[in-house]
Amino acid sequence: MPHLWFDKEAKEAAEFYCNVFPNSHIISQTVLYETPSGECDLVAFEVWGQPFMAISAGPHFKINPTISFIVNFDPSRDSHAAEMLDEVWNKLSDGGFALMPLGEYPFSKKYGWIQDKYGVSWQLMLTNPEGEPRPAIIPSMLFVGSNCGKAESAREFYLSVFRISKPGTLLRYGPGSGPDQEGTVMFSDFMLEHTWFTAMDSAYEHKFQFNEAVSLLVQCETQEEIDYYWDKLSHVPEAEQCGWVKDQFGVSWQISHVAMDKMLTEGSQEQRARVTEAFLKMKKFDIAELQKVYLGN
Repeated sequence: MPHLWFDKEAKEAAEFYCNVFPNSHIISQTVLYETPSGECDLVAFEVWGQPFMAISAGPHFKINPTISFIVNFDPSRDSHAAEMLDEVWNKLSDGGFALMPLGEYPFSKKYGWIQDKYGVSWQLMLTNPEGEPRPAIIPSMLFVGSNCGKAESAREFYLSVFRISKPGTLLRYGPGSGPDQEGTVMFSDFMLEHTWFTAMDSAYEHKFQFNEAVSLLVQCETQEEIDYYWDKLSHVPEAEQCGWVKDQFGVSWQISHVAMDKMLTEGSQEQRARVTEAFLKMKKFDIAELQKVYLGN
């Protein structure tokens, strides 16, 4: 699931998104104590069926559009899809600004790309009801700068790593698409562990790149799964810390365990403090050791 890093606004942002989008709610809230950033709010929430995590952990990283979120307003699911899109756009516009103005484009009768007041960017799209069905919210990767031209390689790599995966659409730029090179990815989508993603190349000048502000959280069920995904996804040794790794494209992943949720949300303040102190010293999580610490053994 996507994991959003904020300075101090995790709770405020999560509540905002749950008010902006339909069928959205807060799942859990907890506080991590005595971290390098002090007290950190940790919030789990769901936006229109898509789970998210958010943390307030200081001004170390700034969210940018390399990972945005496509929002599909599908007339086949809701007859008022166009009106819903307008309503969400207006709410996100409060303190935000348009990266691509809301209007008609060759690929959609109504589309707009907006960065909200917290820095998160959303691509609102009126979906063609005759197309293949997709979830309402889809994380979207933009390959720019030194990464431009690597969207297809990244897609194939991720499809090979995750055990439940499925390729979707792949559309390429044609001749005369400059500055985008013919044959690079204009749009693609793919499914990893029941979560859909999109990826595309852009040769336009963008002054941002993938960073830790938006990471992807992989929740494993065994230590063997943690070991497997750590080995496959970690490409930058110096980025390995507290369950975090960075792949060869610069995308940040968090390799965690389903038991971590229980320990950090259901445990006492003392238990959470012990677990936090222990995992801050780890690179790859040792779940057996963290469970021992949690139980006070």
